[in-house]
Amino acid sequence: MLFHGAGQETVAALALAAVLYHALNHAFFKGLLFLGAGSVLHATAERNMAKLGGLIRVMPWVAGLSLVGALSLAGLPPFNGFVSEWLLLQAYLLRPDLPQPWLNMVLPLGAAVLALVGALAGFAMVKFYGIVFLGQARGLVLSEVQDIGVWERFGMGWMVLGCVLLGLFPSSVILQLDTVTHALVGQGLGASAARHGWLWVTPVSANRASYSPLILFAVIGVSVGLTFLGVRRFFHGRWRRAPAWDCGYPFQTARMQDSADGFGQPIKQIFESFFGLSREIPSPFDSHPHYHSEVRDPLWALCYLPLVRGVASLVKWVGVLQQGRISTYLLFSFTTLMALLALVTGSRP
Repeated sequence: MLFHGAGQETVAALALAAVLYHALNHAFFKGLLFLGAGSVLHATAERNMAKLGGLIRVMPWVAGLSLVGALSLAGLPPFNGFVSEWLLLQAYLLRPDLPQPWLNMVLPLGAAVLALVGALAGFAMVKFYGIVFLGQARGLVLSEVQDIGVWERFGMGWMVLGCVLLGLFPSSVILQLDTVTHALVGQGLGASAARHGWLWVTPVSANRASYSPLILFAVIGVSVGLTFLGVRRFFHGRWRRAPAWDCGYPFQTARMQDSADGFGQPIKQIFESFFGLSREIPSPFDSHPHYHSEVRDPLWALCYLPLVRGVASLVKWVGVLQQGRISTYLLFSFTTLMALLALVTGSRP
């Protein structure tokens, strides 16, 4: 809307198409991840991520399908999350000079924030997938866990297909979004994005930025294939299995691997002032040490919590009207009806 108000219709159409594309992508990869989380919860009856682990061995379908959702949410090519984030960055970086100087300073900051959010999303997906599906089981008996059935695979599979197709054919999607961008900002992006054919996406100009997901996908596939063949040829096609390095300890347990809390500890320390993090650290001489950390949302404490308390106080006063007698409720209804009739009658000319 800022670009539209400044008369920069092309960049306004780009920003709007990127936002709509991003919302559509969220519907697919977040829906996929919700289904994956629900499948894990149904199979393990465990909500605590810190007690999971190693599920890729017993739930390969859920692990494989959820991996596509995690890569999409992390914004990695050639999946759909990368396309919409790339378009958003193009809207920030290809912006023209706006009449307001403060906007010219804020927009690069917005691009930096978007890049930071993308990095944090990737960090969160590494934590989610690594803690839940990789490593050793932390508190589960894996032999009792079963993978999803055929219909559950179909439910997750079509969302995986959507993540892949939205990532590989963005020009077709942008053409479908032209109706909305024309209606809101008076200009579309489809003709500009597909000016070099369906293989390339060119938001504004080929001299500024262009992207071909199919070519990138082919390059990634060929690189992975050549690496695999090279490794097989170098090791003569033999598979070697060896225990993981245990840092010199005589045995390995599930407690030695990284935990969910430990993985997120650096982020907590970096953004401690924003999180309102409070910690209880045990004494070194405590025979039964217990570490406790709690994150308090400042926005919740300053804005939402007073509102919730006010509504709760109001509800207590309304509760006085609950007498438990039908005659009293009928009297309240009759009084309200008469008051509304008097209000309507008095408002007529």
